Amino acid sequence: MKNTIFTGAGVAIVTPMNEDGSINFEKLGELIDFNIDNGTDAIIICGTTGESSTMTDEEHVECIRYAIEKTNHRVPVIAGTGSNHTEYAVNLSKEAEALGADGLLCVTPYYNKTSQAGLIAHFTAIANAVKIPVILYNVPSRTGVNILPETLKKLSEVENIVAVKEASGNISQVAKIAALCGDDLDIYSGNDDQILPVMALGGKGVISVLSNCMPFETHEIAALCLDNKYDEAREKANRLLEFANALFCDVNPIPVKEALNIMGFGVGECRLPLIRMSEDKIASLTESMKKIGLVK
Repeated sequence: MKNTIFTGAGVAIVTPMNEDGSINFEKLGELIDFNIDNGTDAIIICGTTGESSTMTDEEHVECIRYAIEKTNHRVPVIAGTGSNHTEYAVNLSKEAEALGADGLLCVTPYYNKTSQAGLIAHFTAIANAVKIPVILYNVPSRTGVNILPETLKKLSEVENIVAVKEASGNISQVAKIAALCGDDLDIYSGNDDQILPVMALGGKGVISVLSNCMPFETHEIAALCLDNKYDEAREKANRLLEFANALFCDVNPIPVKEALNIMGFGVGECRLPLIRMSEDKIASLTESMKKIGLVK
C-alpha cells in the first residue's frame, strides 16, 4: 500500500485574471482561503481548470509558488506539471518539487499522443526525476489518448506513481482499474457527477470543478462516501447535479468562472481562445444556481 496524498474533495482551482489578462494573485489567494475555510481537502493548481495551457513558463511556476506559500501546509498542494513533451514535464516537475509541492498532477500527452508503451515510458521518466508522489491524469476527451487499466497496472509498480485522476467517464474502466491495481493505485474521480460510483468502487475522492463554488458541499459528499453513508451522499449529490452539469455546458473553465463571477468573486474571464459563453447559457447556469440557493 502506498501513501495517499489526500482523501475527500480536492479543488481544481481556477486562475483569476485581471482585465488585461494578467493573473490576479490577490483573487487567487481569496479563492484558496475560501476553499480551505470551507473544507476543501487539497488545492490542485495549474490544472485544466486553472488554464495552465495558456500560461507562460514564468506564470506557471509563479502560480505554483504562490499557491504553496498561500496554503502554508494547511492542506496538500498538487501542482499540474504535465505536458506532451516529456523533457519539459520533467523539468517543470522538478521545479514544483523544489518549490515545495506535495504532489504532481501529470496529464497524458496530447496532440502528438503516444502508444500505451509510450505512456509507460513518459510517466516513468517524470516519476523517476522527482521524489514526491505523482497523480496521473486520464482525460481522453481532451488528449485523444486513454490510459488503459493494464497500463495503469504497470505504472502502479513505479514507487511514487500513487494515483490516477480518472476522467474517462467510463465506470467499467474504473472498476477494472480498481480490480487490477488494488491498493497500489488510488483513484480520484475526475468528474463531479461520478463521485459516488467512483468512490463506491474504492476511490479516495474527487478532483473537483464544483468545489470552486461549493467546497463545503463537495467535501461533505466525498466524506459521506468515505464513511460508507451512500444514501446521504446520494441525496446531497442529486441536489447539486443540475448545477454540476451546468458547469460543463461550455468548455471548462468558462462556466465555472462565470459562476464565480455571478457569486461575486470577480475572477475575470478566460484567456483566448476561450471566450465568454452565450447569454442563454449564462441564464441557464444562473437558474441552476438559484435552485440550490447559491445566488438569489
